[in-house]
Amino acid sequence: MIQAKQDLLAALAAAIQEVSPGATLAAAFELPKQAAHGDFACTAAMQLAKPLKKNPREVAQALIDALNAKPAFQRWVDTMEIAGPGFINIRLKPAAKQAVVAEVLAAAGAFGTQPANGQHVMVEFVSANPTGPLHVGHARQAALGDSLCHLFETQGAEVTREFYYNDAGVQIATLASSTQCRLKGLKPGDTDWPEAAYNGDYIQDIADAFLRKETVKADDRSFSASGDVNDLDGIRQFAVAYLRHEQDLDLQAFGLKFDNYFLESSLYTLGLVESAVAKMVASGKTYEEGGALWLRSTDYGDDKDRVMRKSEGGYTYFVPDVAYHINKFERGYTKCINVQGTDHHGTIARVRGGLQAANVGIPPGFPDYVLHKMVTVMKGGEEVKISKRAGSYVTLRDLIDWTSRDAVRFFLISRKADTEFTFDVDLALKQNDENPVFYVQYAHARICSIIRNWGGDAATLAGADLSLLSAPTEAALMLRLAEYPAMLTSAAQNLAPHDVAFYLRDLAGSFHSYYAAERVLDQTQELTRARIALLEATRQVIRNALAVLGVSAPDEMTREFATES
Repeated sequence: MIQAKQDLLAALAAAIQEVSPGATLAAAFELPKQAAHGDFACTAAMQLAKPLKKNPREVAQALIDALNAKPAFQRWVDTMEIAGPGFINIRLKPAAKQAVVAEVLAAAGAFGTQPANGQHVMVEFVSANPTGPLHVGHARQAALGDSLCHLFETQGAEVTREFYYNDAGVQIATLASSTQCRLKGLKPGDTDWPEAAYNGDYIQDIADAFLRKETVKADDRSFSASGDVNDLDGIRQFAVAYLRHEQDLDLQAFGLKFDNYFLESSLYTLGLVESAVAKMVASGKTYEEGGALWLRSTDYGDDKDRVMRKSEGGYTYFVPDVAYHINKFERGYTKCINVQGTDHHGTIARVRGGLQAANVGIPPGFPDYVLHKMVTVMKGGEEVKISKRAGSYVTLRDLIDWTSRDAVRFFLISRKADTEFTFDVDLALKQNDENPVFYVQYAHARICSIIRNWGGDAATLAGADLSLLSAPTEAALMLRLAEYPAMLTSAAQNLAPHDVAFYLRDLAGSFHSYYAAERVLDQTQELTRARIALLEATRQVIRNALAVLGVSAPDEMTREFATES
């Protein structure tokens, strides 16, 4: 059906030019909201009517006449009809829908993917300061960011996963002083305990390891403790390395590995911040006022100009961000996506404005942002706010320990990023249709069970007589399979990985409906083989889509299966 759709779109494009020569309207089909209206809908007539100064239904009839003469429509289309103000509803021949089964079986794991396109994409996400364990907000970033990476990889891009962290500044100083206080025997609640100190038990763990003179290794560093309570710089370096190691363990538990770690301190040691500031000054987009250096960010859509360098010295926090993104662009990344919390919304205009003011050839709108809202954790019907380990928040590893990696990944990607999300631990543990990840994984496992019970030779499925797949639920399932490649492309273009989760639930629903309506085994040999081919194609697409989300596709599940038919 993928080839059929491509053929039909090409024929529609030609028909549009015949009806309205020179029209710039792109050929496109929509999916009708009701299956009774057909398999595809076309709105081109209503869009062409105004420039042609004709009635939309009249234009629709002209398009139908042109389309009926096209070999592709003669081959793949059963009927066309005009509906409402000028919709064209299209019903496909069974062979067009059945073709998707062979297409999936032939492409297997590559079904839905595009060839390499030479595009270099960077997705920066998580980017947690090394001051504590990863919390549920970082977990949502991890799910969003990694899924976006997989999405762009399906579209032929070369993708880099980057983790940026602040290894200097006030928070790191607080981490060092908090650890030193623990080393001196102080604890939260003591009279001399600093109000701004970090209170989690993990600070004591760092202090104990420092006294033991341990060596800690992270992906990007290694450091040995001196054991000297007065060695504040050594305490700082050890604490950062310790927490970087802890974050590595969090990421490993999540099944995520970054390609590159970028240190904020390197922006200063390499002179990248000063270089970026010099570029903005040279462009004439800055001015001095009140002893401070300002960026004319209102020239780029910001609501007011922004201070770059404070009157008492030191750069405001968006300036190193500008330097960092110039560095990204100079490394050859033509598309960069930042996954961050909604509290970063106010920085977007000033970062983009600074990049334009730097005048280094960066296109407007660079970088892209995916901003996510808060995650609330519910357990036992009550909100969970505190983790003993972290001191003040639920950690990524808490979620995984309470449920599973698959549940955390699927749940945190199952809503649009800009909507608040409640992670219900009890729901994530349910083994029924209410649990979306179970619902999808159970569909995959059930298909595996049916195919095992069939016991036939999978190599024979390529020759199955797909014309036997004529039941309405079969047609619906095949149409759903055919949506997969376009869904991936749209999800990547719109930075919407939640679309994959939505699609998986719909696909699982189409399979479960089919399974309830039709018997697969105990049919004639040819009908059984055709239906097994359809199930194998469905299993493959579920597996492919779950892989985009970083979720496993189990062949078996602990819940007892009903007798597979």
